[in-house]
Amino acid sequence: QVQLVESGGGLVQPGGSLRLSCAASGSIFRLSTMGWYRQAPGKQRELVADITSGGSTNYADAVKGRFTISRDNAKNMVYLQMNSLEPEDTAVYYCNARAIVGRFIEAWGQGTLVTVSS
Repeated sequence: QVQLVESGGGLVQPGGSLRLSCAASGSIFRLSTMGWYRQAPGKQRELVADITSGGSTNYADAVKGRFTISRDNAKNMVYLQMNSLEPEDTAVYYCNARAIVGRFIEAWGQGTLVTVSS
C-alpha cells in the first residue's frame, strides 16, 4: 500500500510558476510509477505526467516543455514543477501511484487546486 498527500496548490498569475509536492508513505513507493493527473471543471481527469521507478518520464502534449515531474526516493516525495502557467492549466491536480506487487495496486491523493488567473 501507499498513501499520498499533496500540497502546493494555489492561485498564480498567467506566466507564473508553481511546484506541487506529493508525500508518499508505504513500503512499495520505490516500486511504483508515480503520476500527476488533473481535472478541470466539466472535463474528465487526464494524465499530466508520470515517472517510473526507473526514472523514465512521460508528459501530456499540453504541458511538454513547461512542466517537469521528478521524484526523490530517499524522501518518498514526488514533485511537479509547473512553469509558464496558462489559464487552461486551472484544475484540481491529483497525485497517483501505480504498482504491481503480485497484483495491481493504485492509490490517489486528495487533490490540490491550482488556479491560474489574473
